[in-house]
Amino acid sequence: MNGSKLSINQACAIGATFLGLLSIMTVTAAFVFTRNPAIVWLGLLYILLVFICAVLFVAFLRRKLVLFSDRLCETIDNMLDGASAPPQVYEEENLFYKINHRLVRLYEVMRENRESVAKERADLQELISDISHQVKTPIANLQMVNATLLEQSVTEEKRQEFLQASSSQLEKLDFLMQAMVKTSRLETGVISLDRKTQPIYDTLAAALGGILLNAEKKAIHVNVECPSDVLLAHDKKWTGEALFNILDNAVKYTPAGGTIRVSVQSWELYVKIDITDSGKGIAESRQGMIFKRFYREEEVHDVEGIGIGLYLAREIISMQDGYIKVTSALGRGSTFSVFLPRG
Repeated sequence: MNGSKLSINQACAIGATFLGLLSIMTVTAAFVFTRNPAIVWLGLLYILLVFICAVLFVAFLRRKLVLFSDRLCETIDNMLDGASAPPQVYEEENLFYKINHRLVRLYEVMRENRESVAKERADLQELISDISHQVKTPIANLQMVNATLLEQSVTEEKRQEFLQASSSQLEKLDFLMQAMVKTSRLETGVISLDRKTQPIYDTLAAALGGILLNAEKKAIHVNVECPSDVLLAHDKKWTGEALFNILDNAVKYTPAGGTIRVSVQSWELYVKIDITDSGKGIAESRQGMIFKRFYREEEVHDVEGIGIGLYLAREIISMQDGYIKVTSALGRGSTFSVFLPRG
């Protein structure tokens, strides 16, 4: 018989049979050699006591094994169901404790992985939903313009207007796709920020270069106060992107003839960059929502934009262990304070 296929009951039965035969042979040999019935009875009593002790020990061991297997199966079932964590066992010398302790650790790792996958799936679904919602309007406008040009006879002047409108929608789509690519690359960790100690002056200058033309068109005065010797460990490209997004918002929502003030202060642990505009301001109840992806206030839908700039800015700054604070009141403009750690 293959020993690996023996059950515990079969092994116990074979062991008891072997011990019984060995006991009979021992008692018989003792009687043959001594011819003394007292020795035989003492031998039988001793064998009986040993047999009882062996039976009790095997029964106790079997009960322990069954209990151990039941608790182990229960723990594994809980892990598979994901309903609750495996129960803690505090008998440190117990075999089940050692296995249970490792199962708890395995369960925690599995739960974290499951939650991470679920979060990534939810974020992906949300991103796809946001993209589909955002591209719907420009695509519908392009289809309408294209259908009009194909089906109707229009004057050269009208045709130019339609083509300009079409070009505007294509630019919006291109901007949206670029923003989506940046967002997805940041969120999925494809991009790792390269933080180097370098002057914040150069990074800020590059960000300001992207908004000066639009600021001039609206006659907005831009005042900058930034010492050239302030050094900061940061990723120049992506930090510049974040600052540009905040500055671009300031230009969009500041009326013609307004002002934008940029100031940089070097503190012991942080470098603070204040971007203050003289725009319409943000209600306190909405200040926590402006960093949400694609969020835009109802009253500013006539202003060009898709509501992703501040979201990207916050993500980039957060990835560098910094944060953004907003101070604003309706009719009094807004101040976006960017805090980046020096080290």
